[in-house]
Amino acid sequence: MLRTRSSRATSDPEVAGVAALIERVTGLTAAGAVVLVASLLGYLVAKSLGGRALFLLVYAGILMVVAAAVTSRRKRRLSAERSALPTRMRVGQVAEVEVTVRAPGRLRAFVVQEHLSSLLADQVRVPVPSVGGDQEFVHTYAIRPTLRGVYQLGPLAAEWTDPFGLARHQQPLTDPVDVIVHPTTDAIFDRPLTRMWEDPPFRPPVSTPWPQGFEFYGMRDYVPGDDPRRIVWTAAARTGKYLVRESEQGITDRITLVLDNERKAHSPGYPSETFELAIRAVASLGAYNIKQGYSVRLSCNEQVLARELRGSKARIAMLDELARLELTDVPVHNAIERVITERRGDTHMCFVSTRFDSKTASRIRMLTDKGMSLVVALVQWEDADPNAARRAREIGAQVVTISPGQQLEHAFAHALGLAVR
Repeated sequence: MLRTRSSRATSDPEVAGVAALIERVTGLTAAGAVVLVASLLGYLVAKSLGGRALFLLVYAGILMVVAAAVTSRRKRRLSAERSALPTRMRVGQVAEVEVTVRAPGRLRAFVVQEHLSSLLADQVRVPVPSVGGDQEFVHTYAIRPTLRGVYQLGPLAAEWTDPFGLARHQQPLTDPVDVIVHPTTDAIFDRPLTRMWEDPPFRPPVSTPWPQGFEFYGMRDYVPGDDPRRIVWTAAARTGKYLVRESEQGITDRITLVLDNERKAHSPGYPSETFELAIRAVASLGAYNIKQGYSVRLSCNEQVLARELRGSKARIAMLDELARLELTDVPVHNAIERVITERRGDTHMCFVSTRFDSKTASRIRMLTDKGMSLVVALVQWEDADPNAARRAREIGAQVVTISPGQQLEHAFAHALGLAVR
């Protein structure tokens, strides 16, 4: 059994040019196309000048190209299998893939190629000297996604050429597999549920308090009716009386995450640096709030991506939606108006964008006046509006500014006053 190993492939999957186009359409290589064109031109010359020897040379060239195409397209008895792959990965995660090629009879001198996106890994092209019978060919390579998204791994194909290299044909061996790459998440939180909201002027005027938060506040004496699971047994053993754990009072367990994915709001290029940072911030906020047991609604400019995310499986569903999300031409005001029509005042909203203009501020003020608490995360870049943070603070929002290359955890902790806790 032959074994080879590579961490990255060496060929570029996006080879462009006339030769590549001709090969995809006709199956002829550059050399084959040159021979065919030369034969056709020779036929015209032979027809105008005459000469039997010239006609024979032209026919020989055409016959050689046809024979090469037929030889390369002949289907061989060949099979392959790919090792089990994770259907979901995160950016930067490394996964090894093992490909095994088998054939009942002896086959020689062909190439095995795995078609991959350049953001998932490079193309894998491996020459196979010989395979057949008890001799298997095994190749191991690594994939390491560099950008979130949904990618196709494969198809895996065997590439055959004729002895003269005039034609090339790929025989599919395995079907492509979809791999969802999740954005990375940071240990950040927006602190919507703390006692800072209990005193004016911070407490929203109409919000319905969520009676029991999750952050530890202190201990008190046990009274009949308290949940026994909240008893601190170590303190009871030390003091001789039952003490229960008391958590901070919160506002709401409903979190709305709004991500501005309008194309003109973000930095140009692919990938957009500001858009990917905004995706990461929303993913981090959503992951934290879902872990705490809150109900998360995820929305972008054109639609609501997920209405009620709660529970252990909700995090995966949220990251799946963010992996698929792309830029759009729909303005962010559509997303805000959608939240307004819901007429809910007992919701905490996190708004992530690169801008906060006066039109956005006037619409979101309608939400804060109804009692909605608000955190605005502004992604900074060279074309950012310098007055965006001021407008957000004027309507009572807590503002966090984040920049590419900055640690999100430190940015949120500093802006929301968590660094001292």
